[in-house]
Amino acid sequence: MPTIDAFAKRLQAYLSDSQVQQVRRAYYYAEQAHDGQMRKSGEPYVTHPLAVAQILSTMHMDHQSLMAAMLHDVLEDTEVSKVAMQEQFGDTVANLVDGVSKLTHLEFKTRAESQAHNFQKMAIAMAKDIRVIIIKLADRLHNMRTIGAMRPDSRRRIARETTDIYAPIAGRLGMHDLKVELEDLAFAAYHPMRHKYIDRAVQAARGERKELMAQVKEALQHCLEQVQLPGVISGRQKHLASIYYKMQEKNKPFREIMDVFAFRIVTDKVDTCYRILGAVHHLNMYRPVPGRFKDYIAIPKSNGYQSLHTTLYRIGSGMHTPIEIQIRTKDMDDIANHGVAEHWFYKNDNSRAQGAHNRAQQWIQELLEMQKRSGNAMEFINHVKHDLFPDEVYVFTPKGTVLALPAGATPVDFAYAVHTDVGNSCISCKVNRRLAPLSHPLESGDTVEIVTTQSAKPNVHWLSFVATAKASSNIRHALKNQAVDDAVKLGRRLLTQELSSLKLQLDDLDQDRLAKYLKHNKLDDMDRLLANIGQGRQLAYLVGHALTAEHTEDDSQESHMGPMQIHGTEGLMVKYSKCCRPIPGDTIIGHVNAGHGIVIHRTFCNNIKDIGKDKSKLMPLVWADTGDLEFDVSLDIEVTASRGIIASIAANVSQEDANIEKIDVNEKDARLSEVHLNLSVNNRVHLAQIIKSLRTLPGVIRLSRR
Repeated sequence: MPTIDAFAKRLQAYLSDSQVQQVRRAYYYAEQAHDGQMRKSGEPYVTHPLAVAQILSTMHMDHQSLMAAMLHDVLEDTEVSKVAMQEQFGDTVANLVDGVSKLTHLEFKTRAESQAHNFQKMAIAMAKDIRVIIIKLADRLHNMRTIGAMRPDSRRRIARETTDIYAPIAGRLGMHDLKVELEDLAFAAYHPMRHKYIDRAVQAARGERKELMAQVKEALQHCLEQVQLPGVISGRQKHLASIYYKMQEKNKPFREIMDVFAFRIVTDKVDTCYRILGAVHHLNMYRPVPGRFKDYIAIPKSNGYQSLHTTLYRIGSGMHTPIEIQIRTKDMDDIANHGVAEHWFYKNDNSRAQGAHNRAQQWIQELLEMQKRSGNAMEFINHVKHDLFPDEVYVFTPKGTVLALPAGATPVDFAYAVHTDVGNSCISCKVNRRLAPLSHPLESGDTVEIVTTQSAKPNVHWLSFVATAKASSNIRHALKNQAVDDAVKLGRRLLTQELSSLKLQLDDLDQDRLAKYLKHNKLDDMDRLLANIGQGRQLAYLVGHALTAEHTEDDSQESHMGPMQIHGTEGLMVKYSKCCRPIPGDTIIGHVNAGHGIVIHRTFCNNIKDIGKDKSKLMPLVWADTGDLEFDVSLDIEVTASRGIIASIAANVSQEDANIEKIDVNEKDARLSEVHLNLSVNNRVHLAQIIKSLRTLPGVIRLSRR
């Protein structure tokens, strides 16, 4: 069992005596607070915080982080308060401990909701001090190392949480060593038998390949000696979780995944890295694989990772095993292994460590922005999971700035990565100087230009193809605001129309009466009232009567409001039902759907007969002039099963200046087929022209509108 004395002795290698004493004092405080508490393994509880501090010390974290590690469970599991901790150890250490602590004073309906709220709390603390997440990762690592004492169901739950959240976060912060160990421990806990069999297979494969690995390493060493370049060569071993997930992802057998030799060359400076790259590319009997070279020194990954990657193959030997090589400096290697934690070791003297720290801070600020824009904790944690992508593409702005985006990112993701306002106002884009759809997947090396306009608004369809959490959360936030704005506008129209039937205007309302009404209904202001009316939560005629005169029971039974005009541009609070798909020219009626605004139906729609039994929820509507706006309509066509009939239908629709949105063909029998057509039209006259044209086609037997 580790002791505080042995630990303090090791800390003297990089901390001052006074700092070591402060760490000791934090340990003794935790030991006293946790007195009598035991871990599931039967060990005294204080062994856990000591082990967490030891993990942090291997990263050379500062003394405040080590003190917080010693105390990280005190607020959560003992009677000690944050105020008492502040008095003993200062605000910084107390805030670090509070950031790592779970929310224990609140009750949640599900474990997932509890997890989401705890992570949300930690993210806010991370934004103030990034050391919070480093302490939490060390805490999770020790918990995973000792997870064997937990019940099987708890092991699987904690392992899944580690795989989904904590290991990817470690990767996003550049802490490769910690990420790898978390992944392997989680894999062993979640799939113990698979872990066991893959471990056996890996040991056997490494034994078989030992001689070949030695030959390749010797060839690389000889190459460096010939060109007189310094470099330490080591073989890289694939970890078990990585092998398992690659087998799943690429649907390849174990031997194909393992059939790759991997080496790392660590040298003194950047210039030497490129010289070594040139030397290995001209290595006798080896040739570089085209398209497999990546320069992460010139263009670092978003987590600060820097290295040169290349792949060689041996010619003329019958050995087709690829040889993957990474070339980097010692500083780059340290940052690749420990990521943002290296910042505290170098004390800001190393520009790369500082750069990794700055990039991590930027990502955490984006998390905080997402948290503010998310509707709730569950939505926030889903955004975070969405953001933790392992693969990246590197694209350029028109001025040559490089942006790293996740694989599958689109110009909309790019626009939001540049700035939220650019994303919210984008209408089109150019990729490599050519117009491209906003859903176009970007590739490394693309130059992207975004076209914006002030009147533009985010489109709900963007959510189906964006790949970054920043884009997704900003689109959802903008749509929520847009929905509220649309609801206020619609509510104003409805209330104005109702008041006009009473020969009044909004400005004529008694302000004292209005204030009492808002207070009685617990509404903040007039806009909230109008939004409620637009969303269907309150009925305009009831509000109108309440604000103008003492209304009787008879008053509340019907509205005196005349038909409201539908222009087709009402926004998100006016929807067109998909059951009957109304278009201009149809007689229509509105159904007030609480929380969702008005849904427009055709007057003779079968569904309106059922949902419209409550007459107070129905409102008369008429079409205004909708101009060239397009509306969806559905047709059912019965045709003879003949060659070219679908092409003829599509051609006729196109000749009538209409767009086909969707077409489905079902074979009714050997002679007949049914065609279901969704198309966009301007109005009933336009639809009548299309139907008349389609009925002239040979092979069309029956045609009807749904």
